[in-house]
Amino acid sequence: MNITESIRLAWEGIRANKMRSLLTMLGIIIGIGSVIAILTVGNSMTSTVTSSMSSFGASNIIIMLQERENSGVRAAMREGDRITNEMVEALKARYPTQIAGVSLSEPLGAGQAQDGRKYANVSVIGVNEDYLNVNNITMLLGRNIEEKDTEGSRQVAVVSNKFVNKMFNGDIPGALGREIKVRFFDEIRVYRVVGVYEYEQTMFNISFASENDLSTEMYIPVTTAKKANSDGDGYQNITVMATNDTDSKSFANTAAAFLNRFYENNQNYQLSAISMESVTEQVDSMMSTMSIALSVIAGISLLVGGIGVMNIMLVSVTERTREIGTRKAIGATNNNIRLQFVVESIIVCLIGGLIGVIFGGLLGYFGSSLLGAASGPTFSSIMLAVGFSMAIGVFFGYYPANKAAKLDPIEALRYE
Repeated sequence: MNITESIRLAWEGIRANKMRSLLTMLGIIIGIGSVIAILTVGNSMTSTVTSSMSSFGASNIIIMLQERENSGVRAAMREGDRITNEMVEALKARYPTQIAGVSLSEPLGAGQAQDGRKYANVSVIGVNEDYLNVNNITMLLGRNIEEKDTEGSRQVAVVSNKFVNKMFNGDIPGALGREIKVRFFDEIRVYRVVGVYEYEQTMFNISFASENDLSTEMYIPVTTAKKANSDGDGYQNITVMATNDTDSKSFANTAAAFLNRFYENNQNYQLSAISMESVTEQVDSMMSTMSIALSVIAGISLLVGGIGVMNIMLVSVTERTREIGTRKAIGATNNNIRLQFVVESIIVCLIGGLIGVIFGGLLGYFGSSLLGAASGPTFSSIMLAVGFSMAIGVFFGYYPANKAAKLDPIEALRYE
C-alpha cells in the first residue's frame, strides 16, 4: 500500500467520525491559533514601539547627569553641577562633522491659552533652535525658534495645528503674528505666534482626553522659560543628534568621555550617555523575548492537543482491530499498518493546524489593529505552525500506529 492509499483511507476515517475528529483537532486549533495570534500581535507591538522611538530620532544621543557611585550621601544638585552652554559649544566645536544639532530644553509647565470663551490646554516647553529638528517635529508654516529668540529671551511661541484649530478656527496663516495669553495658575504670560507645527500622537504622548481638552506642546525660547522659572544656567540633560554617517552608539561614549573632562573635579556628579539606537535594539530584544515566552506558554495547549490525538488514535486502533487483522491476513505488512495510522494522525493535526493558522491570523489582525498597526502572520510563522502540527501528528501518532502494527493477525480477527 502506497502513501496515496494511506491518505485516502485516513481521510475516509476522518469523514466517518466528523464530530470526534473535530473535537480531537480542537486542542491543536487553540494551540496553533494562540501562538500565531501572539506572534502577530508581538510583531505589531515591536513595530509600533520601534516606529515611535524612531520618530524621536534614531541617531539621537541623550547625555545626562549621573551621581557618582562613591559620592556617599545624596548631594543636592548645584548650578555648577549642570551641563553648561560652554560645554555644549565645546562639544560642537570638537566634533563638528559628527554632530548635526544639540537639543536643549526647559519645561515651564502646564497652562491654558484663553481668548474669551475659547481655550486650549498647553504644555509650555522652553527650547533652543535645534530642538524641533532633533525631535523630528514638522513645521507647517512660519519659523522655528531661532538663536536671536534665545539670545533676547523673546516672548515668542511655536504652537500646534490642534492649538490653531481651537484658538484661530484652523486659520494657520492668520495665526502667525497673533498674540496669545497663557494662564499659569495665578499669572498670565503673553506670547506672539511665530510658527505652527503638525501635532502627532505617539505612544509616548498618548492622551485619552477629548479633542476640546487635548493638551499640546507649545515651544518658547529656552532662555525665556529659564527666566520665568527663575532657574540658573545649565541643564540636567541634553540631546545630541548625530549625523547620518556617524555611528551613534559609538559616538555616545565618545561624547560622554569628552564632556566628563569638565567633571574631573566634581565629586558628586558625572555624565553618562545612551543612544536611541541602542535603546531601540534593547526594546526589540525585550519584545521578541516576551513574544517567544508567551508563545511557549500558549504552546502548552499543543501538548494537551497532542495527548488528545494520541488518545483518539488509541481508541481508533481498538475499534478497528478486526479491520487490522483482516488487512494483515491478506498481506499487509507491519509498515503498511503503521503508515496508515501515522498518516491519519498527521492529517488530523495538519487540518487542525491550518484552521488554527486562520483563526490565529484573524485574531492577531484584530489585536494588532487595536494597536494602530494592523498586520497578519508572517510566512515564517505560518510555516513553523504547519510544520509543528505535522510533527505533533508524527510524535503522538506513532505509539498508537506502532501498537496497531504489532497486533497478532489471528488475535485481531477473533476480537469482538
